[in-house]
Amino acid sequence: MSAVVLALAAGAVVGLALGALGGGGSVLAVPALIYLLGFPPAAATTASLLIVTATSLTALYAHARAGNVRWRAGALFAAAGLVPAALAGAVAARLPHWLLTLAFAAVAALAAVRMLRCARPDDGPPRQPSAVRPVRAAGSGAGLGALTGLLGVGGGFLAVPALVTVLAFEMRAAVGTSLLVISANSLASLATRGATASGLDWAVIAPFTATAVLGAWDGKRLAAKASGPVLQRAFAVVLLAVAAFMAVDAVT
Repeated sequence: MSAVVLALAAGAVVGLALGALGGGGSVLAVPALIYLLGFPPAAATTASLLIVTATSLTALYAHARAGNVRWRAGALFAAAGLVPAALAGAVAARLPHWLLTLAFAAVAALAAVRMLRCARPDDGPPRQPSAVRPVRAAGSGAGLGALTGLLGVGGGFLAVPALVTVLAFEMRAAVGTSLLVISANSLASLATRGATASGLDWAVIAPFTATAVLGAWDGKRLAAKASGPVLQRAFAVVLLAVAAFMAVDAVT
């Protein structure tokens, strides 16, 4: 199967995840770029950031139109993560490939466990969000920013559980708000990755990004129809499988 066909298929899945869950696109994009399309880990994380930035901005627009974005809390999360994202992005290019792969697997597994624990029914009236606690929100945002810069992940797969558990957001608001965080963190990390962007295969990245953007719109429609906990559990299972495969690959 040609690289372009694989890129188109992988992009559709990444976009669907971002649009439906407000995160998770990057934890699928990086393994797809490495194992399906042959990118080295450092280049894969940079390419993932490019793809996720374009896709998350598209999905953010769709969710904002539906009123699913809490701008104040999202801005606080995003602002706290900008500097850590930029610093970690500068460090990532200097780390060995096996360490990046193993760290990525650990983060994916953690995200899967948290998504399983945070999945809850959407029945009944949505919970009212608690007051934004600046210290806790800023601390979570800084941690997500560091992960974005280091591993090329947007951070949405951790931002969504954090918004649900720390700030008591309902699932739809957490999904929409996380896309604002992803967009800001990814842009900050990209600003430090000029060296790893020079040799990227744009003939693969362009179709990957195009289908991811289209998939994000489909994901937004899916999120409006499907049960949030069902989507979370299904995605968590996929994440655990990806984490296990990457961990084995890193240590063998």
